[in-house]
This record gives sequence, C-alpha cells and structure tokens, in this order.
Amino acid sequence: MKKNFYYAAALFALLFTACGKAPQTQQAVPYASLTLTTSDAEIETRFSASIRGRQDINIMPQVSGTISKVCVSEGQEVRNGQILFVIDQVPYQAALRTAEANVQAAEAGVATAQLTYDSKKELFAKNVVSEYDLRLAENQLLTAKASLAQAEAQEVNARNSLGYTVVKAPANGVVGTIPYRVGALVGPSMSQPLTTVSDNSQMYVYFSMNETALLNMSRNMGSMEAVLKALPKPLLQLSDGSFYSEEGVIETISGVIDPTTGSISVRAVFPNPGRLLHSGASGNVVLRHQNKDCIVIPCIATYELQDKVFVYAVEEGKATSKMIEVIKLDGKNYIVKRGLKAGEVIITEGVSMLREGTPVVLESDVNAPAAPAEEQSATPAAENQESNE
Repeated sequence: MKKNFYYAAALFALLFTACGKAPQTQQAVPYASLTLTTSDAEIETRFSASIRGRQDINIMPQVSGTISKVCVSEGQEVRNGQILFVIDQVPYQAALRTAEANVQAAEAGVATAQLTYDSKKELFAKNVVSEYDLRLAENQLLTAKASLAQAEAQEVNARNSLGYTVVKAPANGVVGTIPYRVGALVGPSMSQPLTTVSDNSQMYVYFSMNETALLNMSRNMGSMEAVLKALPKPLLQLSDGSFYSEEGVIETISGVIDPTTGSISVRAVFPNPGRLLHSGASGNVVLRHQNKDCIVIPCIATYELQDKVFVYAVEEGKATSKMIEVIKLDGKNYIVKRGLKAGEVIITEGVSMLREGTPVVLESDVNAPAAPAEEQSATPAAENQESNE
C-alpha cells in the first residue's frame, strides 16, 4: 500500500514538472540557398517555320493539246527562257497559215476598194456619178480596211497560240515534279500544273510571332522598322535537328494579324548556295537574344500561385515570399525581370515545404566550424555545480 502511494506521488511530480516547462521554440531547418549575382545570358526562342523558294511558279499550259516533247527532268536547274515542254504544233501551224491567207485576202480587198473609191472620186469631180455612189465606194473601202484589221488580229492570235505550244521557264530555278509525260492531253483549264519552277538561290522562311510581344517591342522601339533592325539574325534548324550553316535576315513583318491565332507572319530570307534547302520543307527558326547583367535563378527555386511566380528570400533568418516577374531562359532557369536584386539570398530547394516566416538556416551556416572544446565542457560543469547546490 505504501509502495503504491510512493509510485503515485512520483507520477504526480513528473506530470507537474512536465507541465511547468516552457514550450519549445520552432527549430530552424537547413536549406540550400543562392546568393544572387548578375551575369550575361542568352535567351533562345524557337518558332515552327515553313520553307518556300523565292519564286515558286506553277507552269500552266496556255493552249490545249497533247505533249509532244518533255525537254527537262525533275530537279534540273533551268534558266529563264529555257524550253520545258512542247505541245503538238500541227493544228496551230495550220491555224497560222489560214490566218496569214486571210490577211492576204483582206489586203487584196482593201486594194480593190481603194481603186473603186479613187475612180468614183474622179468621176464625181466630173459630175459623172452621184454623191451616193461616191459615199458607197468610201464605205466599202472602210469595210475592207476593217476586215484587214480583223484578219491581222487573228494572225497575231494564231502566231501567239503557236508560240504557246513551246512552254518556257519564266525565271531561273529548279524544276519540280513532272506529272505529265509525252502524249498526255493538257489545257488551260487543268487544275494540276505541268510542273513548278522554284527559284532556290534564296529561300523564304515563314514563321509566326506573338502579337503582344511584337506590339511591346514596337512600342518600346518606336516603329516596326526599328523592330526589324533590332531583331537578331535568325538561325534555321532543319527537320533532322541540325542547324543550317548560313544565317538569315528577317525581311518583313506582316501588317495583318491572324484573327484565329492572334499571331503575325514574319518572313526571313536565307541564302541557298549549295541548294540544300528545298521549297516545301519545314524546320524551326531560332532567335537568340543577348541579355546583359541579368539575374538568373533556377526554376526549382520558384512556386506559382494564381498564375504569379514567387520565391522565398531569406530575411533576418526567416523565409519571406516575394513575387517576381520572369522570362524563360531554358527548361531549367528563369531570367528575373522584376522583384529581386543582386546580393539577396533565396532558397533553392524544398520551397514547397516552406511557409511565410519559417525560420531557416543556410547550409553554409550549418557547416560552420564548431565552438572550442573548453567552451563546450564549461556548460556541463556549470550544470553539475547547480545540481549539487
């Protein structure tokens, strides 16, 4: 009975002692940090692009007939005026000879009408024929001349039609696919061209840029012409991932915004001396912007809240959230536009576990040298002295 009483008294004393202790303060946890500095960084922006020849000319026949000769092959380089196809010329040669004969007949008719009019004119002067006869002869002369003009026009048309049977290259370039061969019936109303001649000495590369970005650039620089001068020289990434050896020049920015995408078409020009680029190909246009004296932070040091980006800065040993404005540098880093300055310290790991005001210890402080042995041994001795007292 006495033993149970002592046990209860001891338990009561233990509970009383525990309740009387002060609450423990929140322990500071070590976190990886980054002291911000400024440096130069390069932002790389990519845009999907389509490649076109400087001139992609569809070759359409201007007359109907069967192809009698194909003078070029696919992929061949041609010069302006070089013969590509010949369409059967026999019916057009016959039409030209008919037109020439009609011209000769009309010329003879004009000569006859002129003689008649001159004769009537002399007889009218001698009062041999009436004025009616004179006017009738004059009208016949005018009719003969009109018939001659009509015959000459028909001759011109027949000659042109014969000339159109020889299809020539309208510019320097490279021949595309040739879907029609000798014997195929072709004509002006056909939907598919005989072939395409592409001027590939220089290539047009089309891509689209965001309307808002271009408007901001134009507003900051004063005009679209200034934006064109300020844009960096574009690089072209080909479909196999390699980069084209030649740099391009951004030549024009469209004045029309696509209402469905909210983007503006931009055209860059790339030289093509080795004929490596082909019309109809695709790739990526890469623009690299140099940024001087900027602050770069890792993406893992940030968190998002309601579409805004925040970091935790260390101020007086506590985590303090700060809203910042950033630009994507790559998949792992941001460039800070606003919200931070050089010399500040931010937490770079474990951001999701932090809260406003959380005490933090930087890893560099955790790894600081330990206190001297004499100071460490003094504390236990003092505690023993106090307990003896």
